[in-house]
Amino acid sequence: MTTASSSSASRRSLLRAAVLPSAVVASLVLAPLPAAVAAVAGPTAPGTVRIHDIQGHTRISPLAGQTVEGVPGIVTGVRTYGSSKGFWLQDPTPDADPATSEGVFVYTGANPTVAVGDSVLVSGKVSEYYPDFAGGSQSVTELSKPAVTVLSAGNPLPAPVVISGRNVPGHYAPPTAGSIEALTLQPEEYALDFYESLEGMRVEVDNTRVVGRTDAYSELWVETDKGDQKSKRGGALYESYREPNSGRLQIQSLVPLAQQPFPKANVGDQLTGATVGPLDYNQYGGYTLVATQLGALQDNHLQREVTAQASEREATIATYNVENLAPGDSAAKYAGLAQGIVTNLRSPDVVTLEEIQDNSGATNNGVVDASATIAKFVAAIQAAGGPAYDWRSINPVDGMDGGQPGGNIRQVFLFNPQRISFTDIPGGDSTTAVDVTGTGEATSLTASPGRIDPANPAWNASRKPLVGQFDFRGHKLFVIANHFDAKLGDQGIDSRFQPPARGSEVQRVQQATIEQAFMAKLLAADPQAQVVSLGDFNDYQFSPALATLTEDGVLRDLVDELPETEQYSYVYQGNSQVLDHILVSPEVGSAKYDVVHINSEFAVQSSDHDPQVVRIRP
Repeated sequence: MTTASSSSASRRSLLRAAVLPSAVVASLVLAPLPAAVAAVAGPTAPGTVRIHDIQGHTRISPLAGQTVEGVPGIVTGVRTYGSSKGFWLQDPTPDADPATSEGVFVYTGANPTVAVGDSVLVSGKVSEYYPDFAGGSQSVTELSKPAVTVLSAGNPLPAPVVISGRNVPGHYAPPTAGSIEALTLQPEEYALDFYESLEGMRVEVDNTRVVGRTDAYSELWVETDKGDQKSKRGGALYESYREPNSGRLQIQSLVPLAQQPFPKANVGDQLTGATVGPLDYNQYGGYTLVATQLGALQDNHLQREVTAQASEREATIATYNVENLAPGDSAAKYAGLAQGIVTNLRSPDVVTLEEIQDNSGATNNGVVDASATIAKFVAAIQAAGGPAYDWRSINPVDGMDGGQPGGNIRQVFLFNPQRISFTDIPGGDSTTAVDVTGTGEATSLTASPGRIDPANPAWNASRKPLVGQFDFRGHKLFVIANHFDAKLGDQGIDSRFQPPARGSEVQRVQQATIEQAFMAKLLAADPQAQVVSLGDFNDYQFSPALATLTEDGVLRDLVDELPETEQYSYVYQGNSQVLDHILVSPEVGSAKYDVVHINSEFAVQSSDHDPQVVRIRP
C-alpha cells in the first residue's frame, strides 16, 4: 500500500488502525482519525512539563492518558503523507539523563500548520500509539489532539545525536521473558533501549553502508555498527536468534522529491555524508530515521552472480521462488525470471518453482489449473535462449494451500528432457498421499509426481511437498519441492516482547517431522537412494524446523557447507538471512552448491528470493 504526495515519493502509508490497549495502558485507545483538525486555542505560556518528563525512563510515558499544557520545543520534522500526519517536537534544553528522550511526535491527523524551525508550545493528551499492537510492536509516545502556538520561526535545530558503532550497544534486547515495556531503559547496555531513549529526537548517521535495498516504498536499511557480521557482498548476516544485528536502521525521507529523489540503492552501496532526521518507530521496520537531510548515494556496482558451469556428467537441480507468478504479470517480470534461469543459473536440468499461481492469478474464482502460467514462463525461458522445459505439478484444492487469496500457489517441476527424464507413475493427486514401494534398486514412489501426506493437519493453509522421480544417465533421483508455512503472525525482532514469539515455527516443525519420516522410510527401503529436497522452507539454518529435517542424518543442509559470509538467500529488514535451502541424502556425496545472488540485494528485482542450484554426479 502506498501513498503519494507532492512532496514525497510514493511511500508506504503509515496507517493508524484502532488497537487493543495493553494492561499497562488500558485506558489509552487512540481516537479515530479526524476528518479535519478543529480550531483550538493554543497555549499562551510554557507549562511545567517538559518532553523528557513525558518520555520518562521506560517505554510507556509516566503521564500516559493525561493532558499536558504548554510543552515547549522546536519543530524538527513535518510529515504530510500517509495517515500518521503530524510533526516532531524537540526540547533544545535537554536534561542530563541519557534514558529520557527529548523528542516526541505530535499527531495532528491532518497536514500540520507548523514548519521546521518553528518554536512552539503544544498542549495535548499523552498517548501510547501501537503501530501493530497484535503483532507485538512497541509503542510510540505521542501528543494527540494538540493545540499549538507558534512563538517564532527559523530557529536553529537541536544538534542531532550521531549513531555509530561507538554508541550502539552490541546486545540487542534486555534479557527477560515477557514485555520489556515497564523496564527502566539502559541505553548503554541494549540497542533497543538505546533507540528508545532517542525516540522522536534528531539523529544522524554518517557514511553508512546499505544493508537493505531500496524498496517500492522508498525505504532502505543501513548499518551503523561495523561490529555486526558482514556478508561477502556488504549485507548484515543474521546468524542466530540470540543476538540480532544491533546496528540496522531503516531510512525513510521527508525531503521533497523535487529537491532530492530518494536513492535507488543496492546492498553494499554507501550513503555518504550525513543523513539526519527524527527517529521514528513504525510497523514496517521498527526504529526508523525519517530524514530531513539525505546522504548522497555511492554506487558500489554490485553485480548479479552467475553460477559455475556444470560438467556434462553433472546433474544440476535448482530452486526458485518466483513470487506469485501469474499470467497477468508484466512481460518484464517473466523476462527477468527467465534470464535468471538461463544466464545466472545456466539452464539447470531440473528447476523446482515455488509460488506459481493459477491461470486467473489472484482472482478468487475457483480456478486451480496453472498450465497457462507455466506455459508462459516456459516460453519466456526459450525466448531467453534456454531449453524447451517440460513440467510436472499437481493442482491444489481450491483455497487450501495458503498464499495470496485466489492465487492457489503451488510447486512445479521444470525439467530439460534433453538432459533428464521424468518417471511418470500414475496415482498422484491433490489429496492422495505418495508412498514408497520396493527395496534396494527397485525402490520407487507409488506416484510421481505425488504429494507427501497432504491430508495431515500440519499442511493446513500451506503448500504440500511435491515429490518426483527422475532418471539421469540411468541413475534414479528423487526430488522433493518444498514451500513450508510462512512466518506470518510472528513477532518482530524489535517486539515489545522479548524474546519475540515465533508462533508459525510450530507448524513448520510439524511439517519437517512429516518430511523427515518420509525420508527415513525411503532410505530404509534403499539406503543408497539419492534425494534432493529443496525450496522455500521459510526458516533459518539454525531453526528447529531445519534441525528436525536433518534428524538422524537423513538429510544434510548444504547451506552449512558454504563460507559463513555467503549463507543467505533473502534480505529482510536489513538482515541477510537463509529461507531457501537445498538438502541432500547421505548417498549424494560430492554436492557443489551455490546460492546465486541476483535479487534480494537489488533495488530492481524479479523476485524477492535468490535462487539456488546444486551440481551432483549420480
